[in-house]
Amino acid sequence: MPLVHNYRTLLQRLPALAINAEQMDILHSAQGFKQRLLELIAAAQQRIYLVALYLQDDDAGREILTALYEAKQANPALDIRLFVDFHRAQRGLIGHKGQGGNHKMYQEFAERYAESIEVYGVPVKSREILGVLHLKGFVFDDTLLYSGASLNDIYLHQQDRYRFDRYHQFKDAKLADAMVDYMVGLFIDNPAVPLLTAEPIPTARQLRQVIRQFKQQLKRTRYQFANETRQPGQIAVTPLAGLGKLGNRLNRAIRTTVRSAQQRLFICTPYFNLPKSLAKDIRGLLKRGVEVTLVIGDKTANDFYIPPEQPFRTIGGLPYLYETNLRRFARAHQTSIYQGKLNIMLWRHERNSYHLKGLFVDDDLAMITGNNLNPRAWGLDLENGLLLQDPEQLLQPDFAAEKANILQHCQRIEHFSEIEEVADYPAPVQRLLKRVQRTRANLLLKRLL
Repeated sequence: MPLVHNYRTLLQRLPALAINAEQMDILHSAQGFKQRLLELIAAAQQRIYLVALYLQDDDAGREILTALYEAKQANPALDIRLFVDFHRAQRGLIGHKGQGGNHKMYQEFAERYAESIEVYGVPVKSREILGVLHLKGFVFDDTLLYSGASLNDIYLHQQDRYRFDRYHQFKDAKLADAMVDYMVGLFIDNPAVPLLTAEPIPTARQLRQVIRQFKQQLKRTRYQFANETRQPGQIAVTPLAGLGKLGNRLNRAIRTTVRSAQQRLFICTPYFNLPKSLAKDIRGLLKRGVEVTLVIGDKTANDFYIPPEQPFRTIGGLPYLYETNLRRFARAHQTSIYQGKLNIMLWRHERNSYHLKGLFVDDDLAMITGNNLNPRAWGLDLENGLLLQDPEQLLQPDFAAEKANILQHCQRIEHFSEIEEVADYPAPVQRLLKRVQRTRANLLLKRLL
């Protein structure tokens, strides 16, 4: 397969860090992720740099922030910085009227403690709907803890429900340095990135001009590190970041990784709304006879799902929109499903929700990312990821265990008719979807969701 060989060659030419295989560890639960977070906070001696969409004003968010502040009081020299999305930090949860922004909590903690922690609001675009900070990665000294999860009750399984994600830890100073240097170079002392720990916080309108300039910086900036040659017993790790459709190195690497598949592709995505280019790549793999497994959250495992017995809100239509996309895709590829070449696996576990992203190719390539593999991630949000090349298949047992854990609560779709259609939906959802279709708003929604 000369074309596949070309894609493999492109990946091998990417600059990478050589990391010993035993320096990576995989966690398998939200509770384990939270426990590791607290352990790493308590053990940190030099630095803690956290970047996430948000750190929520709830029990889990306050527990994490309290642990950070106590570590700072015990060791004032400890460099602690948090980076969250500027817009998301200043509003409550969707559908929770009257809820204040998380910035109020950040200011409350800053006033309470003698040694303060800097919390930065990063505005990727002038409005949240046009793009957010979707970078992932928590650095504790020389350890990187990487997950698609944000920091709140459900992501950390604080109470009786959890949001399932992927959780990977790397102990490597060079990788940790690359992640931190990217944050420092782009965010700290940038006029577009204000502190959220004290009033007044400038408005997006006041920052509009500098945000425009900042967006161009985000598009140009790459992770900086010295390229290393992988030795026996090591894996090659390439950190990647991307914003926008043009010149997006992360998108390009994801597509190249997908197209390099020779036998198997395993994809996780919570919201089934593939970018056209990625859907085209997957169709090409199916034509070549590559086995494709898509692990997707059932609509009831979507974080926007509203049970029929509760009052319906417009945002509750999103899981149904994603499901109509999935049914259409399954119907078009029913022959591949019969042949066992396309496995559509729906994840559902009680009242919990699903938030996994990333992909595995054959037994030697993996992409660990917070990218939702949808048009919004592809063109609007600032995303990052780690490409792992493992020609010796050193991580194969670990990734096999991770996949088994992911599939534990999955059911395979044998026929597209097993997926509900619009006529099966509650009446308010049917009315909403018909209105969306009639006004052709679905074309716009697919770009924004």
